[in-house]
Amino acid sequence: MKTGTVKWFDNKKGYGFIAGEDGKDIFVHYIAILTEGFKTLEEGQPVQYDVVEGKRGLQASNVTALK
Repeated sequence: MKTGTVKWFDNKKGYGFIAGEDGKDIFVHYIAILTEGFKTLEEGQPVQYDVVEGKRGLQASNVTALK
């Protein structure tokens, strides 16, 4: 798993981006967030995630908040 920080996440649209430790931004969709209830992320929140190939390129999967 990789770690990074949430760059931004739009609750209305259900997606955003994670700034990875490697300096690359990775797309994240709300369905990739592993949490109960409303799935959202906060700007600046540290996260752990896997990277998978999606329809439009690389994206985050199995996203969990570290705080």
